[in-house]
Amino acid sequence: MAPIVEASAVDAPSAKPAETKRVGAKPPGAKSVGWALVQAARLHRARIGDRLATLDLFAGQEQVVQVLAASGTMTMGDLAATLRVRPPTASKTISRLAALGFVERRAEAGDGRIVRVRLTEAGLAKAEAIEGIWDAVEAELLSGFDGKERRRLRKLLRKAAKGLAEAGGLTGHETEADAEIEADEDETEPLVVAPAH
Repeated sequence: MAPIVEASAVDAPSAKPAETKRVGAKPPGAKSVGWALVQAARLHRARIGDRLATLDLFAGQEQVVQVLAASGTMTMGDLAATLRVRPPTASKTISRLAALGFVERRAEAGDGRIVRVRLTEAGLAKAEAIEGIWDAVEAELLSGFDGKERRRLRKLLRKAAKGLAEAGGLTGHETEADAEIEADEDETEPLVVAPAH
């Protein structure tokens, strides 16, 4: 094995640090669906987050507001399952939204361990504003897609989320999106595999 020799500033005053780059290396995740998904999600979250700041909300909180606007009153367990998060995560978000006056919590009359949450009037007003923000960012996100591509992307992302939820043990509450995936299973386009070279 050849010894490793480091150049010192005395030996080569203009020497730059050696770059360790593989020949023909591609950027990280060049062919990874997960990498592309994370990058798109990060950009989407930043766009949403910038706009939510005008409503005194942070990215992630708007999903709770939207779910409660659509569902009305929910138990904390149902909310966590719908959002596909762990109950402590949902509880922390609800606590923050309650402190802002957007959500109220009430213990179940017969069983104080069951907590139901719902939006306040202020929360309902935020839900309407959030809807506009999501529509605007979605228009930016999908500006280069036709209707068929939009539907296909939505279906594939829901299917991927369902698979990850099952792998992570976050199952037990089927959503409309899950039902849509299963209803569309027979309409799946055939997979075209390129021949190996």
